[in-house]
Amino acid sequence: MLTKTRYSLKDMVLWTRAETLFFVLYALLITFLYEAMGFVFIDMPWTPIALVGTAVAFIVGFQNNAAYGRIWEARKIWGGMVNTSRSWGMMIQAMLSNEYAKEPLSDDEIKEHKQQLIYRHIAWLTALRHAMRQGKKWEVFEKHRTNREWSRMAYIPERVTSLNDDLLMYLGPEEHQYVMQKDNKAAAILYLQSSHLKDLKEKKIIWEFSFLELEQKLSELFDLQGKSERIKNFPYPRQYATLSHQFVWLFLLMLPLALVSEFETIAQKVQSSFPLADTYFVWLAVPFCGAVSWIFHTMMRIGTVGENPFEGSANDVPISTIARGIERDLRQLMDEDVEAIPSQFPEKFHVQM
Repeated sequence: MLTKTRYSLKDMVLWTRAETLFFVLYALLITFLYEAMGFVFIDMPWTPIALVGTAVAFIVGFQNNAAYGRIWEARKIWGGMVNTSRSWGMMIQAMLSNEYAKEPLSDDEIKEHKQQLIYRHIAWLTALRHAMRQGKKWEVFEKHRTNREWSRMAYIPERVTSLNDDLLMYLGPEEHQYVMQKDNKAAAILYLQSSHLKDLKEKKIIWEFSFLELEQKLSELFDLQGKSERIKNFPYPRQYATLSHQFVWLFLLMLPLALVSEFETIAQKVQSSFPLADTYFVWLAVPFCGAVSWIFHTMMRIGTVGENPFEGSANDVPISTIARGIERDLRQLMDEDVEAIPSQFPEKFHVQM
């Protein structure tokens, strides 16, 4: 997620430089063929193309609204994980005690149980963020060259360390082996949490009412995980995405065919006042077509990269940063040594991942 206040025009031009160059060269070719070579038959009437442009604008606007809706929903889901995780840590600290225990445990043993439940929760966050970063067939972000350039420059933690190595930091050997055998590793970790709570309830380390409250928190975590998986596993409808892409390109390819003759018509109207306009004014269609094409295409690309808010683009939900922030909060509240708590993931180019 971008942390700087705005994109600069330079950023946007660099991101779309290949297409921008194509649009300018294409408009230059059409203008050359029409003006210098006399291929006036390539002229197209402006009215139908304007109508197509209006329809395309509506389609692109719909795509951008839908993409933003997916991003905003994902951000609310992960914001809910922050709140539920803090409640989980607070309840674990307060509800594990010897007050009703059949066989009281030592303070160190109770502290160990608390740490296991907190660390297992961090493992759940770790497994979930790794699952959200896994590529899907319909995700198209890295199919574009400049997007791949961004991915190579950005710091995406899930591509730096493997899930297997990350989970070793929070799970014991037996639990680690159990979780890695499952398809849905995050769900497997929550099952381990529930089993651990049940054992503590039977030993009266957790009161029955407290057990129900903690189980309710696990249910909330399952709910949040399912919502996040729903966005990840259900793409923006491909018929809308595909048609939007095709319609935009159809409009952009037709645009110079109509604008060149429009600029020639303007030149003829002003040639009495500006004699040189009849000769050179038509060439202004080249930068004008380039600018209009750049705007439409850039808006389409913005909508495309926003369809899947966990791929790792600059405008995605920063799930890695959120998960690491939760980990730091929980471990600090357990009064762990500051040096032992991992630092927040670094920002590169003012972007959190």
